[in-house]
Amino acid sequence: MLADVGRVGRRAGDSAPHKRRLGDGSADSKLHPKTPAHLKFLYLIESHTMTELVVRRLLIDLNTPFAARWNGGDAFRSAFFSALSMSFPVGEQYFMDSVRNGLKSLPPAEQARFAKEVQGFVGQEATHRRIHALFNGHLDRLGFRNEIEQRALRRLKANAHRDVRIHVAATAATEHFTAIFADWMLRHPEALEGAEPRLKTLWLWHSAEESEHRSTAFDIYQAISGNHLWRVRIFRYITITFLSDVLRQTVRNLWHDGSLFKLSTWRSGAQLLFARDGLIRSNYGLWRDYLSPQFHPSQHEAPLSKQWLQDNTAQYSVVGQPA
Repeated sequence: MLADVGRVGRRAGDSAPHKRRLGDGSADSKLHPKTPAHLKFLYLIESHTMTELVVRRLLIDLNTPFAARWNGGDAFRSAFFSALSMSFPVGEQYFMDSVRNGLKSLPPAEQARFAKEVQGFVGQEATHRRIHALFNGHLDRLGFRNEIEQRALRRLKANAHRDVRIHVAATAATEHFTAIFADWMLRHPEALEGAEPRLKTLWLWHSAEESEHRSTAFDIYQAISGNHLWRVRIFRYITITFLSDVLRQTVRNLWHDGSLFKLSTWRSGAQLLFARDGLIRSNYGLWRDYLSPQFHPSQHEAPLSKQWLQDNTAQYSVVGQPA
């Protein structure tokens, strides 16, 4: 989403129902209970299978304009998801660049191991960038000002010189956010209740693919000898910067919409984000998992992503395959 690598580079809850932890029957549980934690983690990484990523072309109409309150007429839900979309084109480009540069820094044998997955990752992210650029074009014509993108561009320019591991760590951190948010969206399609079917399809398709490639940047970070300390430092920074940026853009969108000071707006926001099963509150446990030295994204299984893609094949075509 956001290209947030700034100050970190200058400084040396409830869980989802389909979550797999260490020792629960997964590959790492085959180890002896007294195996040191760092060896368990290495075993998990080695046993992790590379993801077969498919590039899909979404078959929806994004030429037809939509209303400012496109998400079921709800001011907060529309402003919040629009803020997320505004961050995507620059963010997706940053992710592609970071992961490709990380791949290039590996020895040839290691490059060969990751090349196909990185190619799929780049293809998916490029498609997301293009689709959300079209979506954002409609927001621009409605008068919404994209400040979150400008802040991201300034950070990119200021930090372009930093070590490739900083950029891949920032990508892996943000991909963790997008993956847990994506899984939440697939569990709670009511967050898009009342949206046009084409727009609902856009968000659920994007969610399914984000969940699908959740491990790619993380695996590249490990392969280029990124360490746990910096992974966690950058993740904490991304958490603060990402959430504050999205909040600021949401507030600006609500101001433009004229609904910033309405009680109904913030009642909807509290329900979406902080209800018992809300986007923020219910995902704290999944967020916290990233802090563990033994964490790997594959521990968070994503059956709803696979199911959505299987059930909605009419909504997309696979690039490189005959129609």
